[in-house]
Amino acid sequence: MTNINFSFNKKITIALILWQGISFNAFSHDGEDHGGSVTLAPGLPECQILAAARLFDGVNFPQNNMAVLIEGDKIKRIGALTELSGSCANQINLGDATILPGFIESHAHITFQGVNKNAVLEHGVTTVQDTGGPLQAKEGGDGTLRLLSVGPIIQAAGGYPLNVFGGGDGGYDKVGIPVTSTTEADKVVTDLIAGGATAIKMALEPGGETGAPWMQPHDGVPVPETPWPMLSQDIANAIVAKAHALGKRVLVHAGENTGFERALNAGVDEFAHIPCGEIREDLLQRAVDQGVTFVTTIDTLAACVDTATGKGIHSNTMSLASKGAKFIYGSEIGHDNVPWGINGEELHMILHLTSGESIDFTDVVNVIKSATSKAGEHLGLAPLGTLAAGAPADVIAVKGNPFQKFKLLEYPQLVISGGRTIVNKFINQSSPASIECFLTWAEGKYPELLSPAGQTTVVSSLYSYRYYPATQVYAGISSADNHVYFMKQADGLLRSEGPLANWLPVSGCQ
Repeated sequence: MTNINFSFNKKITIALILWQGISFNAFSHDGEDHGGSVTLAPGLPECQILAAARLFDGVNFPQNNMAVLIEGDKIKRIGALTELSGSCANQINLGDATILPGFIESHAHITFQGVNKNAVLEHGVTTVQDTGGPLQAKEGGDGTLRLLSVGPIIQAAGGYPLNVFGGGDGGYDKVGIPVTSTTEADKVVTDLIAGGATAIKMALEPGGETGAPWMQPHDGVPVPETPWPMLSQDIANAIVAKAHALGKRVLVHAGENTGFERALNAGVDEFAHIPCGEIREDLLQRAVDQGVTFVTTIDTLAACVDTATGKGIHSNTMSLASKGAKFIYGSEIGHDNVPWGINGEELHMILHLTSGESIDFTDVVNVIKSATSKAGEHLGLAPLGTLAAGAPADVIAVKGNPFQKFKLLEYPQLVISGGRTIVNKFINQSSPASIECFLTWAEGKYPELLSPAGQTTVVSSLYSYRYYPATQVYAGISSADNHVYFMKQADGLLRSEGPLANWLPVSGCQ
């Protein structure tokens, strides 16, 4: 037994060293070889109730002393704990905390930049619109990051983004894909949507804006001489017409007046950024009149200010707000100067640039709505982004009141995706009682794997585990990441079976 335990500890120690020094993917489903059939598989708790001092349902003002009832992967209802408590015995009172819907990031480059999806989810973003990168089908929402891909950006030959970010001739697995005719544009849009694109994005960017990230050298390559080639008006029109005929929105990257006007002429639905260069007032008004939505990304583009005029992204935002523009939150996850999760500074900048001469509580609520219900509606996925009955059970919670301090949202103590708990720091999940309860439950749930039952829990270094001699299987929990691990002695392959926080409500040990 001593030799077996030593072998187990050695394997886990090696795995932890790799995790600590290289990547969390060593323990995640993103980077792990599960070596065949699934072993342990946590289902969904039949129900769970979360109560807190404050609850924001994504639509209305925050309410005090409320709770949310989750059944499986959906929100059932919200109400006072006294009203809901008879509906489910699995309850947690979070105390002085705020419950909110999971945040929706409307501008990211997860796939293209190789961003760790687990890290994004653990920091409160449960849904991402991936706006430029290799095409892939919609995924996630079931304990993993919900990813909505638009695929590569449709661009002019020799133009942005391939001229700045590389990728050679482009393609469906690159950041950009060039078209040179309306016929090509029609085919590319059709192919992208058939391949899983949830929207279409095109670039109308000639370059030259002061302070723009795309006007900086990348990977030591100088910025190409401007102006850059742009899609013609006819091709832009064809892209929008085809996408709309197939029921998809069109996003545009346009940073200055020429591209901005061409996008409006084509009838786009969404500007992927608030433009970087100063935009004419008549064009801004026209965008509002046409009902175009603007994704903010103000923090990422904060340097977009013409030093001669003092105008740029900030003045554009304030002017659009004064005209009644529609904004949704986007932080451009994938850039190296913003968090891989909720960005408190982005929320702060939205508030101060869109609220006019004075800020009231309605303005604060509207900022949070731009990352929850308003984003869900714009993506065509309502009631995603709310805690309404029937909405996906994407829920976060933070200690304190984020309506007073946005920064709290960057460090959620609770994250639930599709009813599956990803993070729960409101409970002591690594307590000996929780671990003993879980392992005993697992023996009854998986007798074909964990046999004979009743084995002693061994605590060694960072791990609490049991060894089952009949099946030659180890099952345990690491205090380094509070994940459940499973290993068959025959193959020696350490498998992460997800956070213990996800298993506790299923096992009744919460």
